[in-house]
Amino acid sequence: MDFNFSDEQNQLAEAVGRWVEKAYPFERRLTSSRSGGFSSEAYQELADLGLCGLLTADTYDGMDMGPVEAMVVLEKLGAGLVLEPLVQSWIAGALIQAFGSDALKATWLPALSSGEKRLAVAMGERGSRYHWAKCQTTVTADHLTGHKHVVVGGGVADGYLVLANDGAQLALYLVERSTAGVRCESYSTQDGANAADLTFQSAPATRVTADGLAAGKAAQAMGVTWLCAEGVGIMEKMLAITVDYMNTRQQFGKTIASFQALRHRVADIKMALELARSMSYYATLKLNDAPEERDRAMARAKVQLGQSMRLVGQGCIQLHGGIGVTDEVAISHYFKRLTQMEMQWGDTLHHLGHVSDQMQPTAGVFA
Repeated sequence: MDFNFSDEQNQLAEAVGRWVEKAYPFERRLTSSRSGGFSSEAYQELADLGLCGLLTADTYDGMDMGPVEAMVVLEKLGAGLVLEPLVQSWIAGALIQAFGSDALKATWLPALSSGEKRLAVAMGERGSRYHWAKCQTTVTADHLTGHKHVVVGGGVADGYLVLANDGAQLALYLVERSTAGVRCESYSTQDGANAADLTFQSAPATRVTADGLAAGKAAQAMGVTWLCAEGVGIMEKMLAITVDYMNTRQQFGKTIASFQALRHRVADIKMALELARSMSYYATLKLNDAPEERDRAMARAKVQLGQSMRLVGQGCIQLHGGIGVTDEVAISHYFKRLTQMEMQWGDTLHHLGHVSDQMQPTAGVFA
């Protein structure tokens, strides 16, 4: 199988990489973090590059690209620790495009593509942990009542895609933030991004689809896939920062990069990174497969991502020494992001349970 990127994909990656390098330095990220984890100017710059509508059909002013293009973009954005919740708009747009009515598509997709509007996906609740299908939020006559917890990008969104129980099954609804009965408590997360807790009190909503379970599984699959891509970009940058530090930091009159034991640690880190990259490719290529095969792939990819993030993150911090955990150096912020990513869309143990449940009596080698 040919894993080489096309010329168009390489050019896209280069364009995003240049934007991150020139327009989103570490200092700008710190400013966004101190301002609530979001910069409307930076988000609009992403929209001007066409990234907000990357996965949206050209009928709705999007670029009509696919998962591989999204992967190469997120690797570059991950390397820059970009805070703006682009992925939330991608997931919301994809759900509306797959499940929504023509009227809903015409209203929201062009606005999402242009960066004029932002949506966040609200699935998790207090007590449900990673089992988002255990939903206590209810809907009666298209009015929502309930709570959603740790909604990424929720504090800066114009609306929410909310899973709710209609008494018979899960359904997916769109609720605008300005609607009566919606309360949003915005806060900053440990990695400096934005999140919110939402409360709905008979809030009017528009149903996107009655099959909320399928929509939720699709959202989780996209979330895991994009986390893998972002994680690869973060780990690759952490390794580059660490190698650069080792080539300048001196001990006993020599750069620490010359110490064989530390070079072996770097080799272990590189191996973990490449394992994560392979599984990121795997998740990306499986994203549009049948739901059962897709969900199996996502669980496997998230397990490897969690294991690699722990090894790479801890290894790079340890090679820096005590300075690696201070806010003054960028490496600590990369480590914070990796730590938080491990708990998004199900942690390693959660997905390891799924992988275990899917195992057969044999590995398929024997009849």
